[in-house]
Amino acid sequence: MTLGACTAGWAGGDAGAEGTLNVIMVNNPQMVDLQRLTAEHFTAETGISVNYTVLPENDLRDLVSQEFTSQSGQYDVATLSNFEIPIYARAGWVANLDDYIAADPDFDQDDILPSMVTSLTVDGSVYGEPFYGESSFLMYRKDILDREGITMPEQPTWQEVADIAAEVDGAEPGMSGICLRGQPGWGQIFAPLTTVVNTFGGTWFESDEQNSTTGMTARVNAPEFTEAVTFYVDLVREHGQRGAPNSGFVECLNNLTQGNSAMWYDATSAAGSLEADDSPVQGLLGYAPAPVVRTESAGWLYAWSFAVQEASENKDDAWEFISWAASKEYEELVGEEVGWAQVPSGKRASTYENPDYLEVAGAFAEPTRRAIETADPENAGLQPRPAMGIQFIGIPEFPELGTQVSQDVSAAIAGRMSVQDALDQGQQLAEDIAERYQARERRAQ
Repeated sequence: MTLGACTAGWAGGDAGAEGTLNVIMVNNPQMVDLQRLTAEHFTAETGISVNYTVLPENDLRDLVSQEFTSQSGQYDVATLSNFEIPIYARAGWVANLDDYIAADPDFDQDDILPSMVTSLTVDGSVYGEPFYGESSFLMYRKDILDREGITMPEQPTWQEVADIAAEVDGAEPGMSGICLRGQPGWGQIFAPLTTVVNTFGGTWFESDEQNSTTGMTARVNAPEFTEAVTFYVDLVREHGQRGAPNSGFVECLNNLTQGNSAMWYDATSAAGSLEADDSPVQGLLGYAPAPVVRTESAGWLYAWSFAVQEASENKDDAWEFISWAASKEYEELVGEEVGWAQVPSGKRASTYENPDYLEVAGAFAEPTRRAIETADPENAGLQPRPAMGIQFIGIPEFPELGTQVSQDVSAAIAGRMSVQDALDQGQQLAEDIAERYQARERRAQ
């Protein structure tokens, strides 16, 4: 990163050191730290002021969608995920960052983890830089398994996890064998569940070739998808947590923290909270790769990333901000001023060589790095798909599909609906979405 030195870029950009940026971002704790540190460090060094709009995730997605669709240019920079960035890039709503990256060797793009780069790259060009990233893994109580004489396999299968869940269910009063999300939402239950579908050999859609609508076919009630969802629903109903249909990330985090579950399959980013100094389970946990069935790995990949609106008139200043916020130097700043456990990790290889970070994150740092590095958003399952993605299919209609099907699968966990009925309804919606998506793609050609 070279503060005040990068001038590569687009015509119409304002590289003036006294500019002002409008940044819209999600209200996650790492972003709030960024907001607090900006004036004292970034603005003081560059003279660039930053006006933040900080919103809850659902509100952010709604406003960013409206803003980037209209290309009003009100916001120069936004936090987008690896779900939105490829879609927005193909629509021409976010700016190509290649020239800025090439002109800023201190940013050290080669240090960004390859799977992150892949997920934010479209047609060979980078459109977003990750602020922090995550995959998924299995978190389990080592002390409980040791007491029961159980050894967690180095690479567990889902059947092995189900067998262990049955053995440790009730190992302590009120303790469930496992916690799995059951709360409706494409980003709730279908974050872990889609990875289970992938490794059972299923998919939402298949295509004749990767990233193509040629032969695009809905596969929601196919045997592999049905087998995976039936397995998941049975596991959580038989050995899962109380209130499973309403359990999301936060509820499962609380379950494991409070000793109410012996295992949890979810985001690697949860480990920082589980190993915090005030956590009752600090030092009691083990971390295993995402369970598999037919694929070699199964972890998801997600990144909160910064992207520049194509209509922005301040693209040079926007890159200046991104190259600071996503840099190694910013991680050092957070470590020194906020605490090393709060470093926005999961994006740079150098983070996992930093002794200060490893001192507080030693239990989960290496499993997290391996999970992110083995995640392959271009080949998430056993068949070609119409778009990139692991825990989602990267088409604009996926949130509509995932959310509606998730409501029925959550109802199946609650015992109000059968899995087959849930997926048969999902198949009808998926077939309709496939037709709409293919038609739009044909019109765009």
